[in-house]
Amino acid sequence: MVVPRIEEVWYVSYGSNTHLGRLMAYVGGGRAAGSSRHHPGCRDPRPPRESRAVELAGAVYFATESLLWTGGRAFYDPDVPGRVYARAHLVTAGQFSDIAAQEMYRAPGTDLDLAAAVRDGRTALGEGRYETLVCAGHLDGLPLLTFTAPWSLADVPLNPPSAAYLSHLAAGLLEAGAWDEDAVAAYLAGCPGVAGHWPPERVADFTAAARSGLSRRSR
Repeated sequence: MVVPRIEEVWYVSYGSNTHLGRLMAYVGGGRAAGSSRHHPGCRDPRPPRESRAVELAGAVYFATESLLWTGGRAFYDPDVPGRVYARAHLVTAGQFSDIAAQEMYRAPGTDLDLAAAVRDGRTALGEGRYETLVCAGHLDGLPLLTFTAPWSLADVPLNPPSAAYLSHLAAGLLEAGAWDEDAVAAYLAGCPGVAGHWPPERVADFTAAARSGLSRRSR
């Protein structure tokens, strides 16, 4: 299959970049709220043309150790049965490449070859934790692209995420507007790495706090 030249993609975030404010630190440059890390930003600093809530086949799980959040990071395994709540941001191919570079603590500025991921469904750019590109389908004729680890859920020890990270994910998913508070809390509580560590009622507390924070910011 010959893949046409890719100009725009849906960058699918299932982790902290579900939150538009945090994503804009990667796009426009600067520090996201609550972060000590400065992001150089994309070559094209314009915000996404559109952001939509999406659901993917697969599972989000938490593993390794986040230097920023402490606790486990979110990863996506498209081969595990389940449904993933995520947010698709419409960006240029160059912006997607620059966001991916920053996720790996690299300087933006190099365009990735996205055609292989679109053609084959998955391609490994390296061994880094977010260097495997996955095409999870298409939306309005454009590819739904994300990045994850080269390993699978079964290959790595789970590591529970921190309360702050879970609250941030809840805020991003609620901001998308497709799922209510109960649905977001139940979804997060069931993710591998959360289930069995954080009781559902605690996850519900984090989600309620996230909803309250969004309400305050909208006033």
